[in-house]
Amino acid sequence: MKLQLDENKPIFQQIKEYLEDAIINGTIKPGERVPSTNEFAKYYRINPATAAKGTNELVDEGILVKRRGVGMFVTEDAETILIGKRKQTFYEHYVLPLKDEATKLKINKSELLEMVNREENHHEN
Repeated sequence: MKLQLDENKPIFQQIKEYLEDAIINGTIKPGERVPSTNEFAKYYRINPATAAKGTNELVDEGILVKRRGVGMFVTEDAETILIGKRKQTFYEHYVLPLKDEATKLKINKSELLEMVNREENHHEN
């Protein structure tokens, strides 16, 4: 666990995002056990209830499954669920505001796509 806790964001949220990122980038794979709430609590010196709040949200979302007496494990669908959720968030937080700003600046769809592709081509060179 290499998460550096940020005092500007709730700890349970940071634990949740850490696990989500680890699942998306393949560090933690489907079927693998994730650290327990007690392991998180001991490692970060936090209340186990704080760690549990983050992991329980992932259980509620179908990302993790609890196996009594054994621990919590990544579900087979976890990555698909997380990527779908992140794409929706990306659309809402980035694409919609981008389109709104483009409309204000009278940038049409083809000009906007040209700008996106121009930046893509810039990085390839």
